[in-house]
Amino acid sequence: MELTQLLRMYDDSIWNERIKLVRHADARCDLDALQRSGHLLEYEARQSRPRFHDADILFTFLAEQGSRCRFVAGYRVVGVQENVPLPLEFPHPDLGPGVYRYDLVPLEAFAELTNRLVIDWGKGTRSWVQWLKPKDVIEIRPLGYVREFVGYDDVILEFDELARIIASPDANRVWHQMLGAVAGVYLITDLTDGQQYVGSAAGEGGILARWRAYATTRHGGNVRLKEVLEAEPERYRRFQLSILRTLPRTQTPKEVVAVETRYKRKLGSRAFGLNSN
Repeated sequence: MELTQLLRMYDDSIWNERIKLVRHADARCDLDALQRSGHLLEYEARQSRPRFHDADILFTFLAEQGSRCRFVAGYRVVGVQENVPLPLEFPHPDLGPGVYRYDLVPLEAFAELTNRLVIDWGKGTRSWVQWLKPKDVIEIRPLGYVREFVGYDDVILEFDELARIIASPDANRVWHQMLGAVAGVYLITDLTDGQQYVGSAAGEGGILARWRAYATTRHGGNVRLKEVLEAEPERYRRFQLSILRTLPRTQTPKEVVAVETRYKRKLGSRAFGLNSN
């Protein structure tokens, strides 16, 4: 299927307007993190050149591997201002405010496709702003899909992402398979203050089973995490989970705990973090 053909199925009223496609890729910051934190629109709206002055509609995407890109949103361009300071809460002040800040209003008709529609941008990936032209649709990911599993070393999940992965096993089948296939040592970082908790998972169900407990209880039964959440019940939203080391599920709990203990010593999570033993 071709992109325009698909988008017309959601709204057939805008195709006589001036439409641009935008593919965001930026080595200076993590655009996926900006999207998860709700700051991506601010990023998209700011430009150093008048790139959207002549457009009525934007369809924006985030770059994935190769020429693949994932749909973010459709916007109507309703205005532009110059030299507008960045909001104080914007996480990347180093990017600068840009010269132009466009007023972008999301088109709700296309919201269902956010993070699900994947297209092939084609060979001209350096041409990241283009007038609407034919693009091949690669896939529409299932409802509940979070993001691609790209390897254990690259697993860095916000708590909300973990909860959605656990809640939608069919849409995130690879995550369930890979996390359930290994034992290992993991890290929970409280992004509020940087404190860390080192934990481990062994036996049947592997890391998936242990992390399912966090998605359900938010603290996984850990004493210090319970204390943190008793004081601030919503603080779990700032928990970040990552994998320090994978181990075969055939290793005994005693062997896995020995590896966990070494990481506690290396990271100082007993003296300065959230481990109580």
